[in-house]
Amino acid sequence: MKLAIIHTTPVTIEPLKKLAEKYLTNYEVVNFLDDTILPCLLSTGGNIEKIEHKLIQYSIFAKEAEADIILFACSSVGEVAIKAEQKVGIPVVRIDEAMAEQAVHQGDKIAVIATLSTTLNPTVALLKQKADQFNKNNQILTVLADEAYSALMEGDKERHDTILANEISRLAEVSDVVVLAQASMARVLAHLSEEVKVKCLTSPELGIQRILEVMNG
Repeated sequence: MKLAIIHTTPVTIEPLKKLAEKYLTNYEVVNFLDDTILPCLLSTGGNIEKIEHKLIQYSIFAKEAEADIILFACSSVGEVAIKAEQKVGIPVVRIDEAMAEQAVHQGDKIAVIATLSTTLNPTVALLKQKADQFNKNNQILTVLADEAYSALMEGDKERHDTILANEISRLAEVSDVVVLAQASMARVLAHLSEEVKVKCLTSPELGIQRILEVMNG
């Protein structure tokens, strides 16, 4: 079996590779990276139409590479997955869907934290969609920690992690579950207390596990 992963940042490549080695032992993984997508979204206020054609084209490339399933590794572009799937005729999974489903079941008060404005709105929209799907009435609190993203882009991973760990710890006190909206944020779990960590949901591991669920029908 072959899994194609479409990335918008190199930060997600290695963590997802390790998770694939853990869960998808009989899968070959191929990666497609376009680091122009997020800057484009940021400069256009999150206008997904500006980059939609790129993601669909990468999905076509993945199909031509004989992928059996595709994973969109970026929550900012997850909403394009349905159109891409219709175009290529193989399953296209958004990395945050399984996380969103678990979140609406795990608690009534959901806190969502992101470091990118382009990720916050799609994540909230997905959570609301899943809440409606499962007849839940969740309260959603959002926090944008954009200074953490700036630190990461400057190569200061320690500052990125410290900012997020402080914000997540604060959110854990006022919510039932804390959703870390971007796959790149999962690294911060190592800096959290066990009490806080049990309230946190991240997308990478759940997203990779969803690949198995989809392929197993």
